[in-house]
Amino acid sequence: MTRENLSSYLKRQAVVCRDHCEIDKELYEKFGVKRGLRDKEGVGVLAGLTNISNIQSSKIVDGKKVPCEGQLFYRGYNIYDLVKGFLSQDRYGFEEVTYLLLFGILPDQQQLAEFREILVSGMTLPKNFTRDVILKAPSSDIMNSLTKSILTLASYDDNASDISMENVLRQCLMLISVFPMLAVYGYHAYNHYENDDSLYIHRPDPQFSMAENILRLLRPDKSFTQLEAKVLDLALVLHMEHGGGNNSTFTTHVVTSAGSDTYSVISAALSSLKGPKHGGANIKVVEMMKDLRSSVEDVTDRDQVEEYLKKLLHKEAFDKKGLIYGMGHAVYSISDPRAQIFKEFVQKLAEAKGRDEDFRLYSMIEKLAPEVIAKERHIYKGVSANVDFYSGFVYSMLDIPLELFTPIFAMARIVGWSAHRLEELTNVDKIIRPAYKSIGEEKEYIPLEDR
Repeated sequence: MTRENLSSYLKRQAVVCRDHCEIDKELYEKFGVKRGLRDKEGVGVLAGLTNISNIQSSKIVDGKKVPCEGQLFYRGYNIYDLVKGFLSQDRYGFEEVTYLLLFGILPDQQQLAEFREILVSGMTLPKNFTRDVILKAPSSDIMNSLTKSILTLASYDDNASDISMENVLRQCLMLISVFPMLAVYGYHAYNHYENDDSLYIHRPDPQFSMAENILRLLRPDKSFTQLEAKVLDLALVLHMEHGGGNNSTFTTHVVTSAGSDTYSVISAALSSLKGPKHGGANIKVVEMMKDLRSSVEDVTDRDQVEEYLKKLLHKEAFDKKGLIYGMGHAVYSISDPRAQIFKEFVQKLAEAKGRDEDFRLYSMIEKLAPEVIAKERHIYKGVSANVDFYSGFVYSMLDIPLELFTPIFAMARIVGWSAHRLEELTNVDKIIRPAYKSIGEEKEYIPLEDR
């Protein structure tokens, strides 16, 4: 079959497929089925228990549930307190908070030093892995490249399928350590072979924190400022974990419950995270802001910016999906604590990078967008800026290429995935199997010659 014939066939059959896949939306209401496993207020179906993190977006007042300022807790500790703790002592937080999420307790100085040594010792790849796996068949989709590398690493593990706690913990710690190398090397391979740029393969420095090493691996001259590293470290901590119900973490629970190996579980989570409705949202924010600048004559004019936001909602601007990216969250309504924490440091970085005007534009939209959405849409809960609204801006100021935005998210979230995998293996021995109600009618078989 020729390419033209195949294309024509696929167009025809896509229509057939869509016609036979579509389900009347009223049936969801009739049978009490929550689309996306969420009710009209965005509350998810209760599917499990977790002790790893807790999200609070509402409280009970006079017997009624009312929205409140968002709160995020890691192992019972408020994220504000954790961030304040390591920043007040001018420390990097990634390693300390990783220990907390995996083991449930805050490490003392000796435990933290030992843990850092373990993570550093894991920052090595099998012999010739970079050459034979990462540098071959490079792709602009670094998430796919990262997934390929993770699955290939299973071939180098003599105990890949062993799901004992000790072995899974070993695998998780190793993957947390090598994620930055796999992603950044994957980007450099793509940038060299596809964009004809120079190829850089730097080694991690055992004296550096995770955030410092990410910048060291990425930059051609391996240099960075302490402010840059501290802001990236904060971004990693804020993206590490967000409850068991987010799409990629739920995927981790589902695939773990099937008894699958760690490499397959993390690869499945990566495949979930790469979606633009999940980890890819910060890319959409940056692209939307670029379109805004090219569409609005004066980006300091509040009325002009407001008009652009209205066009977004009416599917008349950018990707015509009717969304203001970076606004709203499945759980939070009044505020996303991660965005609130992030904003102060975003401003400091913007001042250092000479991008004050960009920061003022982001701040304007943060205030304007909820007002515009409230006027133009009938919504069941409040809308506020989420962490993705600022993270893409931060990554661009750190000169992180767009292709690495979601992989950076993954470098952080693998900590949460690992914690949830260990929790699932410890507490649940049943495969996750939700029910779907069939609405199809029975049909009588028709012989081929009579169709």
